[in-house]
Amino acid sequence: MLRSLHISNYALIDTVDITFHNGLNIITGETGAGKSIMLGALSLILGERADLKAVRDSGRKSVIEATFELHDYKRLKEYCVANDIEWDDNVCILRREIAPAGRSRAFINDSPVTLDLLSHVAMLLVDIHSQHNNRLLASPEFQLSIIDTLAGNEQLLTDYSRRFIAYRRALKRLRDTKKLIEQNRQDEDFTRFQLEQLDAMNLEAGEQEQLEKDRDVLANITEIKSTLGGALDSLSNGTNNAIALLGDAMEYCEQLSQVLDDADNIVERLNTAHIELRDIADTLSDFDRDLNADPDELEAVEQRLNDIYSLQSKHHVSSIEALIELRENFRVKLSSLENSSYTIEELEKEARRAKASAKEIAAELTRRRTEEARRFEKLLCDTASPLGMKNLRAYVEITTGDMSPTGMDTVEFKFAFNKNQPLMPVGSTASGGEISRLMLSVKSIIASRMQLPSIIFDEIDTGVSGDVANRMGLMMRDISRSIQVMAITHLPQVAALGNAHYKVYKLDDDDATHTHIRQLDSEQRVDEIAVMLSGSTVDAAARANALSLLRASNNS
Repeated sequence: MLRSLHISNYALIDTVDITFHNGLNIITGETGAGKSIMLGALSLILGERADLKAVRDSGRKSVIEATFELHDYKRLKEYCVANDIEWDDNVCILRREIAPAGRSRAFINDSPVTLDLLSHVAMLLVDIHSQHNNRLLASPEFQLSIIDTLAGNEQLLTDYSRRFIAYRRALKRLRDTKKLIEQNRQDEDFTRFQLEQLDAMNLEAGEQEQLEKDRDVLANITEIKSTLGGALDSLSNGTNNAIALLGDAMEYCEQLSQVLDDADNIVERLNTAHIELRDIADTLSDFDRDLNADPDELEAVEQRLNDIYSLQSKHHVSSIEALIELRENFRVKLSSLENSSYTIEELEKEARRAKASAKEIAAELTRRRTEEARRFEKLLCDTASPLGMKNLRAYVEITTGDMSPTGMDTVEFKFAFNKNQPLMPVGSTASGGEISRLMLSVKSIIASRMQLPSIIFDEIDTGVSGDVANRMGLMMRDISRSIQVMAITHLPQVAALGNAHYKVYKLDDDDATHTHIRQLDSEQRVDEIAVMLSGSTVDAAARANALSLLRASNNS
């Protein structure tokens, strides 16, 4: 249930902190006092677009915070845990902040969240029903949701949705594959030509890098051999080469070893260096011997590279590995054409199986909806009858057609409000007052199934009076036995039925007008209802009438 509401710096509200109670909470106040402002603030918690004009003081942010008490709310817990929203088993705090610059932030239990997450969580906590929402009664989607709620179809709809999505995906795979095969078939000759061209090249991974190295060597072989000659002259071939000089050094050190104790170690080290230098010289000699200026070989390497570069340019790739991958893709594409009939046949089977699976649950949904529709028709007439609609007849028309995300059914509520009147869609036959009473009856029927902690009725009793108004109030009180109800009303009969009564009012100071709200005590409540009964003048008779109404309400 909604335990407390904080609003600051919003429209005419400077700061409001209010605590609500179980049961039926009544909110009254003169027209223009600011009741709609409170609902506007709550709507921001539900994710509605923030209006910068609603920020009262442009120098500070506007804050709306609602605290809900929770008791074993499994559905909400599962949603929060699945979306990594911080969870508390006892309380859920929703907050919306609007900065003066217009930037909006949302929080759940003090953790920042997206507006979509805030909106979804809020809709699992509170339902705000205003006269504007009465138009929902004519909506086929809303009508279907009523029947599904009463039939307890939530899990069945979840299972159906999973299978319907699988069916749509199977259809998409089938369509996409057919389109691809058709496209491939149109390009088959060209694809085959491209594959043959790539196959003829016998491309190998890493080949391009080696060819480019070979080309660089062959193109610069004269310079390379000259460099090798210089290196060999220095090491072994030239006068005073390193190996010869190192040999001389070894002889001198051998003589020293005869007179110096540590000279033997020097000779061994020089010998190791001598061996290493001769090995290097042999390697360079092998390089020199193997390198021959062969114009034909250079031409062959350059031709091979030119062929590779040409293919890369043609196929818009930059490596031989990409050409090899493309070659295999062409091979797969042609292979798929050869097996296309089998592939299409298997995908069609998959789509048929997926459709049959989804249709099985859709048929069960239709059966349950049809059964529930008949029960709902009678229950709605019985519920609405005391609200001045004793001649009401209701019929829920269910039409079965193609599968959709919600099953195979479309639903249309039809009503007749007078004897001998034909059944017609609600939007074509009902007055505003009749729609209000119908909607309240619907809410009353589904209250125990809504799994919502709180519901707010915003002047749903507009346009009714007398005994009908009293009965609408009694119906809201009955709903409040299952969930918390807050009712904004101008009717004293309804106000007298509340478990708690709040008044919204405006006060002026030297600078501005401010909206306030306070909970009324017993005496203040008598005065408020007296004003609602008699107008601005409150005398002893008006107070007596208010007391009588309150006593009657407590005994009803």
